[in-house]
Amino acid sequence: MSDMVVFVKVVETGSFSEASRQLGYTPSAVSRSIARLEKGLGTRVLQRTTRKLRLSDSGQAIYEHARDMLSCAQAAMEISGQFQTEPEGQIRLSVPKAVGHFLIHPHMPDFLAAHPKVNVLMNLDDRYADLIDDQLDLAIRITDQPPPGLMGRHLTDIRHGLYASPAYLAEHSMPAHPQQLRDHSCIYLGEAPSDSRWRFNKGGRVLNVAVKGRYAANHTGVRLDAVERGLGVGSLPFFVAKEPEQEGRIVRVLDDWEFRTQYCGALWALYPPTRHLPPKLRLFVEFLAGRLGGGRAEVGVAPL
Repeated sequence: MSDMVVFVKVVETGSFSEASRQLGYTPSAVSRSIARLEKGLGTRVLQRTTRKLRLSDSGQAIYEHARDMLSCAQAAMEISGQFQTEPEGQIRLSVPKAVGHFLIHPHMPDFLAAHPKVNVLMNLDDRYADLIDDQLDLAIRITDQPPPGLMGRHLTDIRHGLYASPAYLAEHSMPAHPQQLRDHSCIYLGEAPSDSRWRFNKGGRVLNVAVKGRYAANHTGVRLDAVERGLGVGSLPFFVAKEPEQEGRIVRVLDDWEFRTQYCGALWALYPPTRHLPPKLRLFVEFLAGRLGGGRAEVGVAPL
């Protein structure tokens, strides 16, 4: 059991030295522990190179069971503590920048006030974060197909639309058809060539329009500001555009067409598979689902 604890820590930290530091062992003690585990199991669990560690095929399967076993043990300790103390500890999560800024962050003061012993470390990053490699408890991702091997909870759906300022439309007119966007200055992400090819759907009819403009920005807040300043027609998530649209600062364009991007889809809170989710994480996920309106069933091998 103790060797499995060491094994899991080595995998999670990616090195013998960091695992030894976190466990309070010497590097040689960690190495001996892994050697004992491999001898006892009769298989190599780690493939060592001069630069990094990799799990063997058998090591991957053993790691998943060992991690689940340790999670169960930790859950048993936390369950017993529920009758005496509040949930506590740190939650490490990764979330796309715009979602974190506009959807998650506004609710954090209420969550932290309600649970004073729980801390949240939120990493706003649009890259695909790996729960194990990045030592995360939770990943918030936009996907219609949650990755196999993870569990999670649906939080809400992310949809996008096109918007412009009243001043811009007064000068350039409201487009009546997606093809008319070719005559407008369009504000898009600019990260990939596909970002300037806008896709529309109406009654099953799919239409792709190549747009152009003098300004592109891969930050949602910047595109919103550019739209408000009259720089053109810009793409924005509904959750970002809702308030300025209600206040009349921006106007929805081509609202009778569905605007589709690779950034549309279901928003999921995903976490490693376990039958016993730590109370602090369970509280946090349920809190987000309650605030964001998540109503779909969970994914994974067991319910939240």
